[in-house]
Amino acid sequence: MEQIMPFSRCCGTTEEEQSSRSSSCSSMDDCIFCLISNGEDEYTELVRKNDDMVCFRDIYPAAPHHFLVIPRQHIKSCSTLTKKHAPLVQQMADMGRAALQDQGITDMQDIRLGFHQPPYISVDHLHLHVLAPASRIDDNMLYKFIRRTNRFISEESLLMLLNSGTSTEGRSNK
Repeated sequence: MEQIMPFSRCCGTTEEEQSSRSSSCSSMDDCIFCLISNGEDEYTELVRKNDDMVCFRDIYPAAPHHFLVIPRQHIKSCSTLTKKHAPLVQQMADMGRAALQDQGITDMQDIRLGFHQPPYISVDHLHLHVLAPASRIDDNMLYKFIRRTNRFISEESLLMLLNSGTSTEGRSNK
């Protein structure tokens, strides 16, 4: 059963803590997202959670509502996914949309859901970006969330690739 948790800004108390929290991980032992999904990061409040994934606010929001949905299982990135992961991707998107609805977002046409693709990921743990309203993504960060680029793949495009059995490794979202 999915639980709704209180909202708070997810961040460290110093710039150094924030910087260290967003660095790439070399193993599950030092993966900040693994720590977050296990409730071991004192600075992160979970917005939503279930047995398979958690949702929390991005520490560097690019839009008024910017969440990350991560699986509890350590999966490196969208480039390592296969057809069997399609239900997980769909569940991640569903959780992201529910988090937006919890915040009163009703225009589901003005949202952006997607994944950064290697080498454009900051944490080596699969994470879905959930942004709303998409029309208000910060101009200085917009380049990170442009669909149909090799930097960012929408959840719909990733699902199409996975369901077709096409490998996601090294593919762009064209």
